[in-house]
Amino acid sequence: MDIEKGAGKIAKCLRLMLKDKPGHLSSVTNAIAQNNASVGDIHLVRVGRTHNTREIVVYVDSEEQFDELVEAISKLEGIIVEDLIDLVHQVHEGGKIATRSRVRIETITDVRQIYTPGVAAICKDIQRSPELANKYTSIPNQVAIVTNGTAILGLGDIGAVAGMPVMEGKAVLFDHLVGVSGVPILIQSHDPQVIIDTVLNIASTFGAIKLEDIKAPECFLIEEVLDAQLDIPVMHDDQHGTAVVVLAALLNATRFSGMMLKQATVGMIGLGAAGMGISKLLLSYGVKKVIGTDIDSNARERLVAAGGKEGTLEEVMQRANIVIATTGRPGLITPEMVRKGSVILALSNPNPEIEPELAMQVGASFAADGKSVNNALAFPGLFRGALNVRATRINNKMKIAAAQCIARHAEEHELVPSLLHPDVHKEVTAAVERAALESGVIKHWDGD
Repeated sequence: MDIEKGAGKIAKCLRLMLKDKPGHLSSVTNAIAQNNASVGDIHLVRVGRTHNTREIVVYVDSEEQFDELVEAISKLEGIIVEDLIDLVHQVHEGGKIATRSRVRIETITDVRQIYTPGVAAICKDIQRSPELANKYTSIPNQVAIVTNGTAILGLGDIGAVAGMPVMEGKAVLFDHLVGVSGVPILIQSHDPQVIIDTVLNIASTFGAIKLEDIKAPECFLIEEVLDAQLDIPVMHDDQHGTAVVVLAALLNATRFSGMMLKQATVGMIGLGAAGMGISKLLLSYGVKKVIGTDIDSNARERLVAAGGKEGTLEEVMQRANIVIATTGRPGLITPEMVRKGSVILALSNPNPEIEPELAMQVGASFAADGKSVNNALAFPGLFRGALNVRATRINNKMKIAAAQCIARHAEEHELVPSLLHPDVHKEVTAAVERAALESGVIKHWDGD
């Protein structure tokens, strides 16, 4: 889920040779617009005596649309298509992350300090006082990004190795946004106990555990057991990262529509990982009425056990002031189902349960799709804040603080801020730190 330019679209790059005369570049941009594509970055590669070469990034909806665009541009006078560059595949070549040293080695003395024999003194110090690992090792800044590949994006169960590019992407965001070292851990098993045992056995390497793209209902059990047995934060991002950003979006959406969130009836359509995470956080925030539906009766029972109520799809649409859909079923919500004045977040990507424009046309007071909800607005600051204060868990108070902070940083008429907002991750970190301290989930070492 993405809110940046080109969200939900395919990024391609055209390398074009253009005659160095007025009008040729504009003819290219006109052709892009006429083919319903969008222009991204334009980079001047080289300047010749009669021709210039430029690389132009374009955003398209499909490979077919891109092929049609290339054909249209190739017919333009004075334009030669030199190359077609697949930006996504290009950036993934060799992987997106690496482990690098934080210290320089220039002499044999440097080696003796960071390795043998000097390192032995540090090992003995940690043996005597285990808390010194937080001072002398990378452990407190490392987060395990754990997946078994059973719920990768909208692709489903494609296996842990096929999900590695997603885990690397999360690690890149961790590093870039908050300076955390994310380490992908791939577990090729569908057995929850295997995942639990694996994480328990490697947990001492990390300051926190981020569960990622593990399907429901197994994800609920895995998180519950690990959270109970480990004294470091454990968070399933598909549940709680999504929930935090949805709560932030609702804080602004209800403000736009003049609705009080805590007094509203919220309808959840789809009670998988994201749906249950959203429901639980909304109930914790103080929403008094959450009614949900799912084709799985066990999912409905989990909602009831959490304090919500179950209903049919029709009942949810009729009774709810706010409707949140996370089903993965495009077109599930038909125009005649939309209640006048309701707020609708149809979050399935790439195609929502109802298009926001259509929902607004038939009477919704506000509507948005999954492009407005990006987990990466939440998880970096949540984990950075928890690590900074040595929290033992990430609780609802910390999640709510993060959501409120994200909502405050949205620009006018935006649901949530840009992922690359210059202040949002720093401010979310600070809000999470305060909430952790106030809620007493801080680890105190002997001698602190």
